Amino acid sequence: MNIPKLHYISQGKTPEEHLENIQKACTSGAELVQLRLKNVKKNVVLKTAEKAREITAHYQTRLIINDHYQIAKEVKADGVHLGKTDADPAVARKLLGEYYMIGGTANTLDDCLALVKKGVDYIGLGPFRFTTTKENLSPIIPLMGYHSIVEELKSDTPIIAIGGITLDDVPAILKTKVHGIAASGEITRDFNKINAFHQLLKAPSANEQVWNSETKF
Repeated sequence: MNIPKLHYISQGKTPEEHLENIQKACTSGAELVQLRLKNVKKNVVLKTAEKAREITAHYQTRLIINDHYQIAKEVKADGVHLGKTDADPAVARKLLGEYYMIGGTANTLDDCLALVKKGVDYIGLGPFRFTTTKENLSPIIPLMGYHSIVEELKSDTPIIAIGGITLDDVPAILKTKVHGIAASGEITRDFNKINAFHQLLKAPSANEQVWNSETKF
């Protein structure tokens, strides 16, 4: 599965603000958007995900739903991202099948090994820096930590660095041999930075697959 190198994680004080930011990300060239709504009712997540699907499909941008793998299937998203306390990726895989992208959060080498064993398509490894957008934050991972984990993991599963990453951080992070990065606050503050991220990450890929409402890929 082709995993984009830049993941935009939505931000907003309301579901409507999340959708506005997703729209801006898509018009600015985002390849993949993760809808990350916290502390809202499941029916609100569903309704927002439906609207996010409409927006992202229009721009052929991939949509990942945070936490809710059933909703990901219901709205025909491209996949789900599961945190350390969310559903087991193997359980999500049984419902979603092989064509949905499943990502998992990791903080340590052991976390990564467990996720690889459960067949995730990518690993969100972090946090790189303290961020106020996530509660119960795991310990910060320094650059050397990323390098060590990637070296010891010895897996083809793409690693996406995550957590308070700015444009200035990208060159140093890429030297750790991670596949890509996820950004939220840096992009939400200025969506024009998506193009700069792409240039640094050498994305989008010329062979990027196109979302299709019937065949998924």
